[in-house]
Amino acid sequence: MGDIDDKKQSVEDKLATLKFICDNETHIALIKDKCRVCKDKNCIYFCPAGVYALETNSDIPDVHYENCLECGTCRISCPMEAIEWKSPKGGKGVRYRFG
Repeated sequence: MGDIDDKKQSVEDKLATLKFICDNETHIALIKDKCRVCKDKNCIYFCPAGVYALETNSDIPDVHYENCLECGTCRISCPMEAIEWKSPKGGKGVRYRFG
């Protein structure tokens, strides 16, 4: 174990230990017809990485897939089942470091 006490690290400090290898193609797609009728836009509030953002004058969130932690929270929180998510291509996406 290292010198850093995990219990004292902030979420931001822990996220800084992740390594991302960004793909040039998204692994997340929204079913736009479902997004348009969604009133709550849960994806914006529940995503810990801020992948989804609602821009001014839009009823469909923008997807910033390059921030994705691959945790699956968006798929669970979307009441409309409007998020199509697949694993990033081999070697792409987030790499977690343990220990």
